[in-house]
Order: sequence, then structure tokens, then C-alpha cells
Amino acid sequence: MIHKVGADPLLNMVDLLLDRSETFKPLPHQEPPPNEWDTWLLLGGRGSGKTAAGAYYVLQHLELYGPQARVGVGAPTISDARDVCAEGVTGLINLKPDAFNYNRSLGEARHVDGGYVKFLGSEEPARWNGPQWSLLWADELALWNEASWHQAQFGLRLGVAPKSIVTTTPKARAFVRQLAEANTTALTHATTFDNPFLSDIVTERLSSQYGDSRMGRQELMAEWVDDVEGSLWQRDWIENNRIAEDDLPGLERVVIAIDPAVSANANSDETGIAVAGLGADGHVYILAAEGYRVTPDRWAQIAIDLYDQHSADLVVGETNNGGDMVGLSIENAVRDASRYSVPFRSIHASRGKTVRAEPISILYSRGYVHHVGSFDETEDQMCSFPISNENDDRVDALVYAVTELTESGSPDIKFIE
Repeated sequence: MIHKVGADPLLNMVDLLLDRSETFKPLPHQEPPPNEWDTWLLLGGRGSGKTAAGAYYVLQHLELYGPQARVGVGAPTISDARDVCAEGVTGLINLKPDAFNYNRSLGEARHVDGGYVKFLGSEEPARWNGPQWSLLWADELALWNEASWHQAQFGLRLGVAPKSIVTTTPKARAFVRQLAEANTTALTHATTFDNPFLSDIVTERLSSQYGDSRMGRQELMAEWVDDVEGSLWQRDWIENNRIAEDDLPGLERVVIAIDPAVSANANSDETGIAVAGLGADGHVYILAAEGYRVTPDRWAQIAIDLYDQHSADLVVGETNNGGDMVGLSIENAVRDASRYSVPFRSIHASRGKTVRAEPISILYSRGYVHHVGSFDETEDQMCSFPISNENDDRVDALVYAVTELTESGSPDIKFIE
């Protein structure tokens, strides 16, 4: 049961804190909301200043509660917690460096007034099982391992009014949406364009490239982007089966799949490259799924690098548009790398994109396919395909990779109809 609390006592300290902090003055959207709340959820676009808002509130908490303050600072990975929340340009240690004794190797900081801060990643939920907090700051919660969030909540129990701050770009994660809708949550928004310190060049470039696209609405305007009616994929199918790299089982096969573009300029289609593995459990694991606007020699080199990185067994490439160019590009990349050979098989797509993708989307719906980490733009393409199919090269590559694995023999998959 969540305990309802009164008005935040920190709000009475704003003037004092502004006098004490010489390095940072918050923007209006970086101030904590004035109403009653147990969790402050700030949905922010990229570059909106949400990390600075979290760091600023943590600093207030440490200065107000002194030795009683014990703060857990979490991020998707431990390196994110260190590089962004602690040491980033707007991270806590940089916000007021003279106020902390910071131990980088332990991921700990002691405030001059006696408070304690621990920086943790969400990769290992067990690390959140045990520590107790008076304040929890969760950065980019929508990319967390959900189990770590729940473990952290059990430790949020020190003091008369323990609170959480969540600073994140919105993603379609069910537990984040539930948190946003809770009556003990204060929900605020900030767009990329609410940060006056971003240069005009940056904001104009982002607006020009992404504008009103689904990605722009999510990453710049901090809007929830829901499923597109008629899409072959639903976000819950991806989110509910996503795993961390540490949870990846042994893989029996790994393939690299390429959907090549016929040109390489700013207006070209992307060359989609996906890496997928067939687990010993009969499930498929997506290890990479990206897009590149580069020349054939460059995407071929990327494919070979991924082949080596993931100890792959085969490279497959679609030859409808590129013809022999795909195989020749791979052959040249292998020769340039002084490699003996890399197994390559060409694919001629005789069926339409939607027909090819439908059986793969069924596998997703039944929990047989897992993304190892997040592939934001690829997942956006999937969850709007084929309704908004201006960009689907990443989807094509992913479909080729999963098809190659499943048609070649997973007992758990190949008989699904």
C-alpha cells in the first residue's frame, strides 16, 4: 500500500538551495511539481534537461536531510548510471563537484552534509534487493529491467516521506504507463525544444529530420507513441519478452541478414542489418537490428565485423535490388580483412514484404522471439508496419534473419501455423 504524503517540504527550501548552488539554475520544467506526490515522473524529450532535473532534486534532498539521506540512483546499465547520472555534463557530481567525495570504482558518493548516494544499473535485479533508500532516482526507466524497478521499490522505506523521481523518454512499457496513471504520481512533460540552451542548429536539425514522425513525437516531444492499428507487431510483444544480455542462453546458430539499399546518400533507403541467434531453448534472440546509409563496401564491412563479434555461422543477403552486388561486396570485405572465407547465401524475395513478415510476427505474439536490449528505431518500424511503411529496411533484415533460423529447424517453432 502506498502511503499518501503531504506537500513536499523541499519546496520550501528552493530559495536557500538556489543560494547554495552556484553552478546550476533550474528551468521551470526542472522544478519539482507543487502538488502532493510519492513519485514525480518527468517525461522528457532528448536534450530537454531531464537528467539535470533529477540531479538537482537529489542535491536538494541531500542538503535538506543531511546524514539521514540515502539515495539510490539507477539507470538502465551501471555504465549509464556512472557516465550520465554521476559524471555526465548535467550529472550529480558535476552539478556541484565540491559537495561530494566520489568513489568511481565503487559507484558511491558521500555528500559534505553526510548523505550517501549509490549508483546502480538495472542489469542485475538482485543488486537492488537489500539496500534501503530515502529517495530513489530512476533515469530512463523505460529502458530498465522491470524487475529491478520493483526490487528498488521494496527498499524505498526510509524516513517519513520516501519518494521516487523518474526521468525518462516515454516508451511503450506497461509498468511505466501504470506508474504514470497512478494517483500518487505527479506527471510532468518537457520537450527537446523547452531547453533554451540547445543551439538553434541542433533544434533545427532534429526538427527537420524527425518532425512529426513517430520517432520525433516520442524522442523530441515526449509523447506516448502507441500501437498503430493494423500493424503486424504490438509493442507489448516486444517489451514483455525483452531480455538483458546477461540472460542470453547458449546459442546454437547465429546469422547476419542484410537488406541492401541501392544508393548511399542522405535521401537513400537504409541498408538494414540484423543479427539473430537460435537458442538452445528453441527461441530466437535478436542481437542487433540497425540501419545504415553507407556505401556497399562499408555495410559489407559492418556485416563482417558483426559476423566476427557474434561468432556467426552465416551471412544472408537479399538480392532483388542489388543482384550480385551483395555477394561481391561481402567477398571484397572478406578479402580486405584477410579472411579465408565467410559463408554467404543470397535470398531472392519472391513474396511480398507483408507476406514474409506475417509468420515472424506470429512468433513474436507467442513469445518465441526476444530482443536482447533495445533497438528503438527498428521497433518503431515494426510497430507501424505495414501501415506506415516508408522505412522498413530494418524490418526486412530482421525478418530475413528470423526466417533463416526458424525455417532451418527449431522444433519449438517450425510447426507453428
